[in-house]
Amino acid sequence: MNQYKLINLKGEGTFSEVWMAESLRTGKLVAIKCMKNVFANEEQVNNLREIQALRRLSPHEHIITLHEILYDKPSGRLVLVFELMDCNLYEHIKGRNKYLNPSKVKFYIFQLLKAIEFMHRNNIFHRDIKPENILLLGDHIKLADFGSCKRINSEHPYTEYISTRWYRAPECLLTDGYYDYKMDLWGVGCVMFEIIGLHPLFPGNNELDQVHKIHNILGTPPKEILDRFKKHATHMEFDFQPQHGTGIDKLLVNSNASPDCIDLIRKLLIYDPDQRINANQAINHEYFRELVEQEQYNLLQSNLKTQKVLKKNSMQSGYDDKQSRVGNENLIEDDRSSKRVYNYNKQSSKKSQSIPPPNKKKVETSFKNSYAHDLSTEEETMKFALPQINKPITYAQTLKKTYDPKKIKTQKRYLKQLSR
Repeated sequence: MNQYKLINLKGEGTFSEVWMAESLRTGKLVAIKCMKNVFANEEQVNNLREIQALRRLSPHEHIITLHEILYDKPSGRLVLVFELMDCNLYEHIKGRNKYLNPSKVKFYIFQLLKAIEFMHRNNIFHRDIKPENILLLGDHIKLADFGSCKRINSEHPYTEYISTRWYRAPECLLTDGYYDYKMDLWGVGCVMFEIIGLHPLFPGNNELDQVHKIHNILGTPPKEILDRFKKHATHMEFDFQPQHGTGIDKLLVNSNASPDCIDLIRKLLIYDPDQRINANQAINHEYFRELVEQEQYNLLQSNLKTQKVLKKNSMQSGYDDKQSRVGNENLIEDDRSSKRVYNYNKQSSKKSQSIPPPNKKKVETSFKNSYAHDLSTEEETMKFALPQINKPITYAQTLKKTYDPKKIKTQKRYLKQLSR
């Protein structure tokens, strides 16, 4: 900690407190999370869910970046150094009298869903989605506080009293820890309503009051859903009176929320988790169509720009695509030619092994007397001084009996080599 200078306290929770600090090495501002618990060794530190999750999920544009882990073994104190954000979403809407711009709300939720979709795809769910854990830097959203996260494929039951009560899904409220990653989507629906309406949707005073507030707005679910929850519940009585909820639409009448926006909130706040949409389906909802199209267009432009840069660099280095293809063809042709030469030499070497090596003296003597031509005669006598032949051979005899092109070529090659 002697590398950082604490400036002021940003926030405090059950297990930690967060400070704004300045790095004495770089001069940059950071957020320092001081854990209240004491850790006996480094193994306990490395087994922390938050550290394991951030190591697995980083880097991602919408998930908080962990810069450094500071552990003091003698005292057992642990400090996590994060990037510094401006504020959280709760602070951003606290005390506001005017509604947020609808396009800004859409952008916030779109970024949040992208973080959750990536997290779920990597087999982790957050379990504590609420405005305080959604951080802002300008209009850029980052999800933080992974201290309660869980692996999706881990065994039930999970911790019963997880998540802040106002954002807790019905399956968490009614069962003894039998819930799954869909609880994160319920939390997104609650957050989405809150930043549009500027007040919490289900502000229950206790567990039972929380359930009643959900039923007052959404209505009681079908009996088969309650019976399914009841199989895994021992801490709560299921004697709920059937009732029709007031609906979410009436609560957002004056908020300028579009029909697509309200439809998405309804699908995120479906009572039955099996029927509730997942993060990928939420991202592809009609409500985000313009943002998805814009993102696809930006990706296409980025790819085209990358291709142009690569092509420009290749042309500057004198090696464009066309030259590359021609060069590759030449390399292939050269390779084929070298193989043909190799095979020819290999065959020639085999043949030459069957012919006895020439006697240099005899070859030199016979070479002087070779090619004795007598053009006046009809036979046109032609004498060849060959290593294995000691007497001249007439041209007529060569044609009739003794002419062997392969042998003659081989012999001529020996003669040329020796003449050199």
